[in-house]
Amino acid sequence: MTRTRVLAVTALAAAAALFASLMLVPVLFGASQFMFGGGGAGSGGCVDTSGASSQPDTSDDARGIPANYLALYQAAGKSYGIPWNILAGVGRVETVHGTSGEQGVKSGTNYAGAGGPMQFLKSTFDAFAVDGDHDGKKNLYDPADAIYTAAAYLKHNGAPERMKTAIFMYNHSWDYVNLVLDWAGKYANGNFKVVQSNGVDCQDDQLPSNASGIIRQIIAFAMAQRGKRYIFGAAGPDAWDCSSLLQAAYKSVGLSIPRTTFEQWPFGQKIPKGQEQPGDLVFFNSGPGTSSDNPGHVGMVIGKNRMVVARCSACVPNIGVTPYNRGDWIGVTRPLATKQLKTQLARLTSAGQPGG
Repeated sequence: MTRTRVLAVTALAAAAALFASLMLVPVLFGASQFMFGGGGAGSGGCVDTSGASSQPDTSDDARGIPANYLALYQAAGKSYGIPWNILAGVGRVETVHGTSGEQGVKSGTNYAGAGGPMQFLKSTFDAFAVDGDHDGKKNLYDPADAIYTAAAYLKHNGAPERMKTAIFMYNHSWDYVNLVLDWAGKYANGNFKVVQSNGVDCQDDQLPSNASGIIRQIIAFAMAQRGKRYIFGAAGPDAWDCSSLLQAAYKSVGLSIPRTTFEQWPFGQKIPKGQEQPGDLVFFNSGPGTSSDNPGHVGMVIGKNRMVVARCSACVPNIGVTPYNRGDWIGVTRPLATKQLKTQLARLTSAGQPGG
C-alpha cells in the first residue's frame, strides 16, 4: 500500500463534532480495512508521497528502476496480462522499488501493519500470495513474491480492462491512482494508454464537489464497483445487489448499516425531497413484494439527481450512475444522522482510527 497518513486525532474530533449538526465531514481517512499496508493495496484517503520522494529514482524513466525489480515487473506483468509499467508505478509509489528506508519495507510493518516492497497487510497477502520465484515459499518481503502477488491482486480487481478501478482498489485514493499512472506513463516513455472498459471511468471529478471526508470515501468505494455484475443476494467482492453495495460502502469506512433494502428504509433519518445530500440513500417502489411504504430498491445520492446504484443484471453497466428522479421514487434517508452511526463514528474517532 502507499503511505497514506491518518489525520491527527484533534482534526478527527472536530470532524465528529460536525456530524452533530448533520454536516458533511471534511476529514480524509487514512488506512481502511481494505488496505494491504500503510496506504497501499486497498487503503483509503489521500496519498502521502513524502516517503517515496525522500529517496527518488536517479531517473524519471525505466533507467531508475533497479535491474532485478525491472525484470520482475516485466515477468509478472506478462504472466498476468498486466502492463509491466503499472506494476512499476505501484512499486515506485509504495517503496521506491524496495529502496525506501522506511519501516516495514524490508522487515516488520509500518504504522498501519503493512510490509514488504509492495506494502501488503499480512491477511491480504496470505489471501492472494503467489510464489513468484518458485522457491516453495511465499514471503511478502521477497520482491518476486510481492510483485507477482500485486499483479494477481490487480488482475482480481479488473486489470487490465478496468485499470483505474483496479489501482483504486489497491489503495482507495484517486491521488494514488493518478500518481501510479503518472509514473507508469514515464516508465513507458509516454507510450501508454489507460484502459477502462464497460463505460465506467472513475475519476475525481465524478465524485461530488460539495462533499469531502467520510462521505467521499463512502461514495468512492461504491463508485469503484461500477462495471461489476448485479446478482440478487450477492455481497461482493465481484458482484453486488442494490443494498449490499451500499452496506459495503459504509462498512469500508467502519460504519454499519443494515443489509437489505427493507431494513435500510426504516434505519436512516427521513429527509424531505429536495434536501437530499451526497451519501443519502434514495428508495424506490421497485421489485416483487414492494409498495409505496415498503421500497424494494435503493441507490446512493452522489449529486443533484444522480445516484450510484446496483441496477439490474440486464442493465449496462449492471452497476452505474443514473438519475433518481423517477416515477417510482419513494423517499430519502440519511444514515449518518442516526444515533447508531454517530455513536460508531465517535467510537472510531476516540480510537484515532476512523474508517480503519
